[in-house]
Amino acid sequence: MKVPQTTRANDSVKRTFDLMVAVPAYVASLPVQAVVAVLVRRNLGRPILFRQRRPGLNGQIFTLVKFRTMKDRDVESGLITDADRLTRLGRTLRSTSLDELPTLLNVIKGEMSLVGPRPLLPEYLDRYTAEQARRHEVRPGVTGLAQVSGRNAISWDEKLQLDVRYVDEHNFLMDLKLIAATFGTVVRRSGVSASGQATMDEFQGSSVHRRSE
Repeated sequence: MKVPQTTRANDSVKRTFDLMVAVPAYVASLPVQAVVAVLVRRNLGRPILFRQRRPGLNGQIFTLVKFRTMKDRDVESGLITDADRLTRLGRTLRSTSLDELPTLLNVIKGEMSLVGPRPLLPEYLDRYTAEQARRHEVRPGVTGLAQVSGRNAISWDEKLQLDVRYVDEHNFLMDLKLIAATFGTVVRRSGVSASGQATMDEFQGSSVHRRSE
């Protein structure tokens, strides 16, 4: 299928903007990343970085990189759930989004954008409705419409609806507004986890999809 000229142009502008922001931001954040790395090493040991396969544009798999915030799962020690494994340092890194600083490398490499639907897990791909799967029509983002609209405090259905809305409505001005709104969300430390959860419960499939089966 031929990609419209306007779509290619918009993607080129978005990619240029990503690089103009991500490259200097990554370099400027290196001293902070060094401090965080030392803290993670002292509190959690190795590895310092968390790497996980995630689906990106058109569902293509890439390796997401962040600072580690959890202890390893250990049944014998009772470290099973996210709540058990998430440390105080990890909660601080997540609430301030400092754990996301290495993710700027994913943006620089073109695997992610500064703004877009958050990259989720590969096993979710078969659980989306056809409409929800449209979230992969754009590069995943470090932040996005869902992240400034409640982050993990909103339901999966709401979050995925916002992802698709972003796909349909995104433009340069919208991205600028979402980046500005992200700073406010981080300062308020709002929506870091779902109600009653240390992080976010697993996506089991849309409630709408389940009712139709």
